[in-house]
Amino acid sequence: MEGNTTTIGDILEMQGFDISPTLTYPVFFSLLFLYFSLLFSNIGVLVLIITEKTLHQPMYLLFCNLSVNDLIGNTVLLPQLMAHIISTQRFITYNQCVVQAFHSHTFGSASHLILVIMAIDRYVAICYPLKYNTIMTIRTVISLSATAWGASLVLVSVLIGLTVRLSRCRSVIENAYCDNASLFKLSCEDVSINNIYGLVFTVLLFSCSIGGIAVTYFRIALVCWIKKNKELNNKAMQTCASHLVLYLIMLWSGFLTIILHRFPNYPDLRKIAYILFHVVPATLNPIIYGMQTRLLRDKIVKMLQRKVAPS
Repeated sequence: MEGNTTTIGDILEMQGFDISPTLTYPVFFSLLFLYFSLLFSNIGVLVLIITEKTLHQPMYLLFCNLSVNDLIGNTVLLPQLMAHIISTQRFITYNQCVVQAFHSHTFGSASHLILVIMAIDRYVAICYPLKYNTIMTIRTVISLSATAWGASLVLVSVLIGLTVRLSRCRSVIENAYCDNASLFKLSCEDVSINNIYGLVFTVLLFSCSIGGIAVTYFRIALVCWIKKNKELNNKAMQTCASHLVLYLIMLWSGFLTIILHRFPNYPDLRKIAYILFHVVPATLNPIIYGMQTRLLRDKIVKMLQRKVAPS
């Protein structure tokens, strides 16, 4: 009997989406199309940057960070989500759920920190163009990237570690995916420490993220206003507007996910916000950054021209 209890305890049921049968396959194929689109675009950008020596520059290394993070975050989430949409049985093992939650939170944390580094890179490029190559060296970017990934891994390891220590008295994940809050809600123990650390973690991450973005963009706007240089203003608008829009989409979808965990009456809205947090930036990042970066755009255009040119 004890063995059976352990086995049942290791298998979790996921709540998933309540989708009508007529919409099941349209939703499935829409997600499949989005997944393949972001796979194609992000892997394409990675391969192009790795193979083209002229793209071995700090800014493009940051693109690589973003693409790798987007690929990991969505590969952990979307395939299983799509399988559960067309399946009547939505089960997952506890260990698989923990792994998904770990990678998902790492994706979110790294996204914020990588975008802050990219904002700093744009600030140096716009405000100190003559010193850019001296300040933003490959070594500097690698150090900043390693710091972003390292901080994300450490913070999330503690977050998930505090949850896996808890015993479980429930076996239903009230979500379409696994995250830390869904995991510790399986326990009947006191989760005050989890809530406190989760709050500190969120405040620290969002403070660094919002603070870093706000300071860099304020400084860029100030330099543009003081110099009143039309070319500089156009450059700032071109490079910063898309970055800011994508950041705000990611920020607000992340905020919604966190806030709606406190309001169980809106489960579907929370699930949709979480999926948007993963899918929208990952789909748009390579398109917007690729098309707005002249050197990368030119390489993509030349590659496409070679593909369609008659042999």
